[in-house]
Amino acid sequence: MLSFDYLCSECGQDFDIVPGLMLCPQCSSVKKADEPLRGVLEVRLQGKAPSSFGSLDLLPVEREHFPDLPVGNTPLWKSSRLCEASGFRSLYLKDDGLNPTGSFKDRASMLVAAFARKHGIQEVVVASTGNAGSSMSGVGAAAGLKVKLFLPQTAPPAKMIQALQYGADVIMAEKNYDQAFALSLEYSDRYGGLNRNTAYNPLTIEGKKTVSIEMWQQLGSCPDRVYVSVGDGVILSGVYKGFRDLHQLGLIDKVPVIVGVQAEGSDAITRALETGQFDVKASKTIADSISVDVPSNGYLAVKNLKTYQGCCVTVSDDEILKAQHELSSTAGVFAEPASATAYAGFLKEKSSLDPKTVCVLLLTGNGLKDVKAASNIINIPKHPINSLDELNLNH
Repeated sequence: MLSFDYLCSECGQDFDIVPGLMLCPQCSSVKKADEPLRGVLEVRLQGKAPSSFGSLDLLPVEREHFPDLPVGNTPLWKSSRLCEASGFRSLYLKDDGLNPTGSFKDRASMLVAAFARKHGIQEVVVASTGNAGSSMSGVGAAAGLKVKLFLPQTAPPAKMIQALQYGADVIMAEKNYDQAFALSLEYSDRYGGLNRNTAYNPLTIEGKKTVSIEMWQQLGSCPDRVYVSVGDGVILSGVYKGFRDLHQLGLIDKVPVIVGVQAEGSDAITRALETGQFDVKASKTIADSISVDVPSNGYLAVKNLKTYQGCCVTVSDDEILKAQHELSSTAGVFAEPASATAYAGFLKEKSSLDPKTVCVLLLTGNGLKDVKAASNIINIPKHPINSLDELNLNH
């Protein structure tokens, strides 16, 4: 029998899991401007694992509250061509771009939706650069929930259109994600609803741990290294949380090495891991989903990396686009730039690794969500033809 409660990631105080409690009241009260959230809460799991279980059975909301949407259980597979090109026989792809809304974020949205349904909450409020918003909108539609979405006006049009198709009420923030985040908090404080904001809502970390449980179940063992694209640090902490729970339950011997891969133009967590502090630097990268000035989950992400001997790698936008194209043209997987960043990090590291290392690339989003970025490295036909005689073919 398992039980669940909240635990502050900084002071260790425990709390009941109830609506409205998002951060540790004491630790969050000392947060300074322009720094990551303080007092981020994690779900603490206690007890023994059932003799057989799925990833949903290790979550703090009962199965009957989840909407009937096929989130998770995404494929973990090897591309023979990618393995041959890389020289790694055990290079696996965990393709979460195949979730219903095309994004890894569906894992968190499902748990948030289930929690809202369990407690009779009708509206979910969220700020997003795109994927979390379109994800919550789609899952919310399946769950019969209203979704109020705050997007920065720079969000890719495909992600905004996707959210609107799902029926979300979309509000554009004039400046950036930070402003959208602040507006969403003001809205939920003033008008109510369950705020889904990444890191702010503890369930966003907890829902994402399911990917690690699936990796372990699909591989039949624990991988050696997992490559994760990193922006605000929540996916990284979610991946850690899954493996930490498996280790706590005695199902794995150790937590694998997690490699956080960041764009050079948005590397706040990498810098903090090296210097021990967060400084504000305007982010600029083609990978919009991981473009973050102040990573909301920065403190917990760095804590996890230090505790479990993880590391960070930075890659350029050119390396990201090349990795995106190579994934597409070699393995047949069209991943958005933020997703392909994980592969770019692997490519940067592979010369220093044993080719027998079991590596998993976590691919977090479908490339159709941001076709403008992909167009930077491909040649789009410019001139239509009427006859094959117009082709310049050398046979």
